[in-house]
Amino acid sequence: MTDTHDRRTRHEIDLTIRLTEAPGGPEHVFRLEASGGVPAEGCTLPDSTAALAAVTQHGEDIFFPKPGPPKMCTQQYGGPQVAVVTGWFRGREVNSEFSRTDGCEIARWRAMAPLLGGVAGSTGAI
Repeated sequence: MTDTHDRRTRHEIDLTIRLTEAPGGPEHVFRLEASGGVPAEGCTLPDSTAALAAVTQHGEDIFFPKPGPPKMCTQQYGGPQVAVVTGWFRGREVNSEFSRTDGCEIARWRAMAPLLGGVAGSTGAI
């Protein structure tokens, strides 16, 4: 059995979040592990319960978006933050990048703010 397979089957949700507040800035690494709707002891997010709620509510649509027509996004800049989320969500591999480069990306960031190191409704800033 490989390490990847072990992680996929150990928890229903097993995610690593790498957050950078600005280019060249320090990287903050968080973990979210959960099974049965309960965060595991190894979670390192400021509010793992809120992060799990965000992932449960929005994860399917945000990590695995369905193809569709192009979206119209406001051309606003929300900041230089970048977060990369990797791991497993209910047996499916996750590799998603979050930024705040336009209105659509800001909305994705806000939906997942607790997962990205912030608290519900925040920018994700730590």
